[in-house]
Amino acid sequence: MDRLLKGGILLDGSGQRRGDVLIRDGRIAAIGPDIIFASGTEVTDCSGRFVSAGFTDIHVHFREPGQSYKETIRTGSLAAAHGGYTTVCAMPNLNPVPDSPDTLALEQEIIDRDACIRVLPYAAITRGRKGLELVDFAALKGRCAAFSDDGSGVQDEAMMRRAMEAAAREDVIIAAHCEDNSLLRGGYIHDGRYAAAHGHKGICSESEWGQIRRDLLLAEQTGCRYHVCHISCAESVELIRRAKARGVRVTCETGPHYLTLCEDDLQEDGRFKMNPPLRRAEDREALIEGLKDGTIDAIATDHAPHSAEEKSRGLAGSAMGIVGLETAFAVLYTDLVLTGRVSLERIIEALTTGPCNAFRLSGGLRPGEAADLTVIDPDAAWTVDPADFLSLGKATPFAGKAVRSRIVLTLKDGEPVWQAA
Repeated sequence: MDRLLKGGILLDGSGQRRGDVLIRDGRIAAIGPDIIFASGTEVTDCSGRFVSAGFTDIHVHFREPGQSYKETIRTGSLAAAHGGYTTVCAMPNLNPVPDSPDTLALEQEIIDRDACIRVLPYAAITRGRKGLELVDFAALKGRCAAFSDDGSGVQDEAMMRRAMEAAAREDVIIAAHCEDNSLLRGGYIHDGRYAAAHGHKGICSESEWGQIRRDLLLAEQTGCRYHVCHISCAESVELIRRAKARGVRVTCETGPHYLTLCEDDLQEDGRFKMNPPLRRAEDREALIEGLKDGTIDAIATDHAPHSAEEKSRGLAGSAMGIVGLETAFAVLYTDLVLTGRVSLERIIEALTTGPCNAFRLSGGLRPGEAADLTVIDPDAAWTVDPADFLSLGKATPFAGKAVRSRIVLTLKDGEPVWQAA
């Protein structure tokens, strides 16, 4: 049966226009004003609502296999659909680590069985994410979205060089968690005003940007496709901006929380603890400028669920990580679009074509593409309540925040995977 999304405000990253979207056999058959449709077509009135390509998040943690008490492929993909996402890339912080065709197949089997959206796994860069021995890039190519040792990073420069050389030979993507362990010194929030005032151990910004600087030089020398995960500070933005100007094959992402919060928003609560940490207000402003000028390619949530107990130990003792899939668009729309800081078109681009282009993924609001679509009510007003999340993780710094806009329908291959009551 055909489906028609009628009279919506179509968003494709280049502007806004009113029109219809006709879906047939799981794909977008036509887009335009007043499309004539056959009898029996299921029509959804989208008047006054945004219609976008489904969002893509290239950095999530779904915890399965190995830590399903935190999240499963099923609950994580449902949470993603609730947030308007139709494609996500799941990081390899798992047990077993997906570092071979056999271990990756274990994760893929769960994805094939339980995911309600497209979930693409990462493979590790090194065996066990231990930084000692490279995986077989050729054997894993085509089975994963990219290669990452996210959560630990590759500390040894010679090892990262060999990884980039192998990735360049196979034309695959290295997605780097940039963190110099020698500079952490037991820190767990940003080494700034809040840490000093409250007696916390801080993480300096150089622990991030120093390794980015190293990797950008390696990427330039090897010709590797290099992606920088979750950048959080001004120096990182400027290093990547300059590298792009030199022609380095680099893309990057930041998260909704880094674009809308800073160390001044911290509270003595584990829901404000993530890695990298919330940094200075000046860093937040630099990230916004980097998003606006295209230095930052994608917005990724780094959705990182933990149990309530693991997040109940304050800033010092709680596990690193927050959830973000179910609040991302509303927070960005409320704090950046409605305030005039960033255009709606740029936000949509960073949630759709930006990540797709960075990772060479299909998708888009155009005829012939899969009907992976998100419908948004821009006027809906609600307050973030983690009890409403479909994710098993509930820790978010946005709990209690009043926001505007709500995802009302998410379609995967033309079929609803989330629909508001």
